[in-house]
Amino acid sequence: MEIYTALKMIWALLLGVLLTGLAVMVGMDMGVGTLLRFVGRNDAERRAALNIIGPHWDGNQVWFILGGGAIFAAFPTLYATSFSIFYIVMILLLFSMIMRPVAFEYRSKVDASRWRETWDWAFLISGAVPMIVYGAAIGNVLQGVGFHFSWDGQYYQDESFIWYLLNPFALLCGALSLALSIHQGGAMLMIRGEGAIAMRARRFAIWGGAIAAALFVIGGIWVPFIRGFVYTQPVNPAMAATPLNGPAVAMQAGAWMRNFHSFPILWLAPALGLAGMILGPLALAARRPVLGWWLGAIAWIGTIGTIGAAMFPFLMPSTTAPSQSLTVWNASGSAYNLGWMLVFALIFTPAVIAYTSWAFHLMGGKVNPEKVSRDDHLY
Repeated sequence: MEIYTALKMIWALLLGVLLTGLAVMVGMDMGVGTLLRFVGRNDAERRAALNIIGPHWDGNQVWFILGGGAIFAAFPTLYATSFSIFYIVMILLLFSMIMRPVAFEYRSKVDASRWRETWDWAFLISGAVPMIVYGAAIGNVLQGVGFHFSWDGQYYQDESFIWYLLNPFALLCGALSLALSIHQGGAMLMIRGEGAIAMRARRFAIWGGAIAAALFVIGGIWVPFIRGFVYTQPVNPAMAATPLNGPAVAMQAGAWMRNFHSFPILWLAPALGLAGMILGPLALAARRPVLGWWLGAIAWIGTIGTIGAAMFPFLMPSTTAPSQSLTVWNASGSAYNLGWMLVFALIFTPAVIAYTSWAFHLMGGKVNPEKVSRDDHLY
């Protein structure tokens, strides 16, 4: 195998790792924001819920930066095209996420119920909307996106953003993403919450995992009927990084199942995801929230692993010009670029994981609503 091909495959795997880290860590915070109004019945309980993730939420955003940075550096063509085609979706995502840090800082600055109620709604919106958009974007990519390139490499969008944001399969994927984040956030509220907060969070988290399992099964039944993408000509993995004049690609129903049929070991990914979604709620029902949290993380690993296994080597297929679909082979950076980025990734990704683990260990423990309500310096 050529070193260039190996680097492309390594970065495809690393991209999956970073997207999983984003889903697990940022999704947990989003889940807490979504549940805030439901697990907290008064101001003290809601402040306690916010301070459960208060020491960590901004650090968890590193995964968001790492994911975007990895796409920018390792797959620049994918970055430029996807961020342009999904521009309105990205703006929706960013504006909803901007609401969250503002809400964290402003909510407790004024001791007025209407003021704090307003920011509680901001937490709900900034928690639910990004996770729905995250899942819907993955659902859109699975179905293919309407775009093509002209002879000079300029991309053209051929599809309304309203359709690719709101089509039924994308909404199912968005709901699955939101359900997994609610499970993850609820498990964290159980781990560090007390009394009524933990009990209410337990109920929502159990339902979140159960709904996620049901949606995952429905999606698994649906995918074989989706027109996936497949190369119809031999492919050189070390091809030049351009979507122009590439090998022929066909759209076929059931194409996303081809990799699973060719390599049965890949079925471990959906099995792992479904097992996490089923066993996670059972662990929470047995009042083992730490185990439930880790099973929720495994559910995310299995879900994103399933998508990656189904689509490889496609990254963003084109329904308008299938032969111009962006893949691991034609959308990557140079060998020199991928090599140096791999060096930095091998240094900083473990550092981020180590720092995050240390921070959670250092700033763990239960959060008491009464103590929080007496401290004006907390969220």
